[in-house]
Amino acid sequence: MHEACDGSDVMWTFGQSANAVLQRATDGLLADAVRRWDETRVPQRLFTGFWYQAGTWAVPRWVVAKVEAHAQGTNRRFVATNRAGAGMYPEATYDAYAMRGESENRNKEFKCGMGMDALSDHRFRANYFRLYLHAAALNLLARLRREVADPPPAPAGEVPVAALPELDRKAYQNARRRADPLGEGQPATWRLLLIKVAAAVVVSCRRIVIRLTGS
Repeated sequence: MHEACDGSDVMWTFGQSANAVLQRATDGLLADAVRRWDETRVPQRLFTGFWYQAGTWAVPRWVVAKVEAHAQGTNRRFVATNRAGAGMYPEATYDAYAMRGESENRNKEFKCGMGMDALSDHRFRANYFRLYLHAAALNLLARLRREVADPPPAPAGEVPVAALPELDRKAYQNARRRADPLGEGQPATWRLLLIKVAAAVVVSCRRIVIRLTGS
């Protein structure tokens, strides 16, 4: 896979399994993280990068290592990459790899939230049109998310939100969800807050009646 991506001029970051060589190369960094945790009781995330060549690789490749120390113990993870800047910004390189799950969330949203796999017609063209409608609905939802409210101000600094360290990025996203549940809302959230529980309010001289939907 590495060779195929290199030959196609594709930038890549792949998870790298730990082994004795990689563990020895990061033993000192892990010990430093454990020492800082013991002294401060603040969870530690430390990063480093170095050249490494596995036995099956034709050339050395850059590996980014993350070590953690916290109340649950220690953790060590590795990724191999050819991305420019990985040597200067190992933390950002690893966090960009960790964010791969965000694109998977969009696939899950399309399948589960929009029901894009409800293609039960025996005709190809009918199923194609259904899929087209599901895609249009997802695009409409994405547009509505941007229109319901302005996002909260990004943290001070020149780095865009997507490039913030993991903890800062999660804090920002959680703050946005609290301030604007629809702007970050899944399709089910929109159905619950706006569509499924829509109501009619009938005002008379004696009372106010709220008629909820039965579905």
